[in-house]
Amino acid sequence: MHLEVVGLSKSFPTRRGPILALDGVNLHVESGEFVCVVGASGSGKTTLLRLIAGLEQPSRGSISVDGEPVIGPGADRGVVFQSYTLYPWMTVAENVGFGLKLQGVKRQEREARVDYFLEIVGLERFAKALPKQLSGGMQQRVAIARALAAQPKILLMDEPFGALDVQTKETMQEFLLDLWQRTRTSILMITHDVEEAVFLAQRIYVFTSHPGRVKREIRVDFPSRRDYSLKRTSSFQEVKDEILALLREQKGIPLSDAAPAG
Repeated sequence: MHLEVVGLSKSFPTRRGPILALDGVNLHVESGEFVCVVGASGSGKTTLLRLIAGLEQPSRGSISVDGEPVIGPGADRGVVFQSYTLYPWMTVAENVGFGLKLQGVKRQEREARVDYFLEIVGLERFAKALPKQLSGGMQQRVAIARALAAQPKILLMDEPFGALDVQTKETMQEFLLDLWQRTRTSILMITHDVEEAVFLAQRIYVFTSHPGRVKREIRVDFPSRRDYSLKRTSSFQEVKDEILALLREQKGIPLSDAAPAG
């Protein structure tokens, strides 16, 4: 799998004239990579993900997956948003299998895939439960299982843990890292949480704001298998501080371990 974004720009019309959200963005994700994009409010992170997902069209530039241009949504790209976007009247199993049903996957294969990915995310015992019976973290696991069940070439994640409390968020970060290690699904994740990006990613793109541009690409040279003891090391803090320093260079950007979402 090779995701390639070249010279990507996106502007939106307003009464006062067009607003440039992204300007000349270049980035890539290789097969089996976990890549994060981090930036403050106005950096166009969500716009970038929507463009790659095919939900928006670029003003300039190109996006391709394995050499095929992205011109709209496709099964080669799975998407997980911050909101769980589950159908409340469907069971967990029905939610996971919904996309497969739309694709015309036969019932026997569909059920086998649903069972497999519910086991992967640790929710096989909740197959018949309704979303309202699950915690926020469990609902997001269902959303991830649904995206993976379609067997996409790359999983696109937009602030997937942003709505969770701190403890659940940390648990879900560990879960996602373990899931990636087992499946080796390529992941491009948007986050405003610098610590989260450093803990999860192999590479990080730091974006500027107004408009969004790639300020720097940072390689995170930690072992693939990580646990929370990593966060207490000086090497982890050094990478985190480097990214925070890049964000501080932008005037008017509030400073924190997690820059404001945008």
